[in-house]
Amino acid sequence: MQRVQADAAAPGTGVRARPRAVLPALCATQITSWGIVYYAFPVLLPHLTADTGWSTNAATGAFSLALLVSAVVGIPIGRILDRRGPRAVMTAGSALGAFALLVIAAAPNLVVFTIGWLLLGVTMAATFYPPAFAALTRWWGPDRVRALTVVTLAGGLASTVFAPATAALAEHLSWRTTYAVLAAVLAVITIPAHALALRAPWPSAPPQPPATDRTPIPRSRPFLLLTTAFTLSSFAMYAVVIGLIPLLIERGATPTQAAWALGLGGAGQTLGRTLYTSLSARTSVTTRTTTLIALGSATTASLALVPGPVPLLVGLAILAGVVRGNLTLLQATAVTDRWGTTHYGRLSALLGAPAHIAAALAPWAGAALAGPLGGYPYLFTALASISLIATALAAAPAKKALPKGSWRRLNDG
Repeated sequence: MQRVQADAAAPGTGVRARPRAVLPALCATQITSWGIVYYAFPVLLPHLTADTGWSTNAATGAFSLALLVSAVVGIPIGRILDRRGPRAVMTAGSALGAFALLVIAAAPNLVVFTIGWLLLGVTMAATFYPPAFAALTRWWGPDRVRALTVVTLAGGLASTVFAPATAALAEHLSWRTTYAVLAAVLAVITIPAHALALRAPWPSAPPQPPATDRTPIPRSRPFLLLTTAFTLSSFAMYAVVIGLIPLLIERGATPTQAAWALGLGGAGQTLGRTLYTSLSARTSVTTRTTTLIALGSATTASLALVPGPVPLLVGLAILAGVVRGNLTLLQATAVTDRWGTTHYGRLSALLGAPAHIAAALAPWAGAALAGPLGGYPYLFTALASISLIATALAAAPAKKALPKGSWRRLNDG
């Protein structure tokens, strides 16, 4: 029988079962799932388009469709997570992911290739951060921020590990064989990890915090305002990530310097996540939300307005990464900070779905708008304005927000 650690009391159980294997297992599976399902694609894209003759837009479109599927499928998956826990969802998602990668590897045409990516969209919804966050939020309770931080720090290494590993494989193998090898790696690491490490009893949900009115949370004003704020912020954030390299090249950077700036921005993301626990302990939920979204707007505006030199622009890219790292954890804790954990999976999926859709559309929209706006500096100015609108929406009073410490009282009472 799996060893568990007795910890804080959980409502309905008397003891919170915090399985020791969960945190290291989810760290390993997040690195592997993100690295293979998400980050391997841009590495292999030039190889597969050169081999198949498919256009880059068509292949990227299949990838974007996967992101859209992930956003939509995440909602029913969130309901399942609330009721039954993460084991079946994440194990099945891993198995489906390995199968879908084999479909992509063997795809004789663009239609089958796209079908493979649609299946991977379901895999993303079942294995990426949201289900992992649901598991840690329920099992770790009031200490969830520490566990969420550890997992997102690990997840931040996905590109560091798998982008060069995929590139090394592609130097010696075809893109199809590379995807087949990655499918095997995904299966070997993630299927047993999810099946074995997530076996502990699923704690009963804590009681729903008292509501000030009878409006369902997903239709309440605070929820709708926050959803809109996160959607606008995510659109701006992901458009900035994709647009950073062409912006820096317009500013005089070489492609290699621009690529380094993007990579160092990823390192900034990891650094930012180490700071979130302290920020969470010292700020209210509304202050934290508005400050981080406003900082996202400020770093985007800085990149738009500062013409150089290149080292200064690289520094701004790192600062933007620090803010992005904090925003990931902000969204992971948004529901529990306001409405508790009773329906965390469903509410997080509803809150995140529009943001995920915006993130999927942002690369295309950003590239399409850069020309009519007059270049990437003007695009970044527009994106900074969008983030400012998101800041104003996030600053609206969250009437249903939980007072500081009430989540702990619900779980200890």
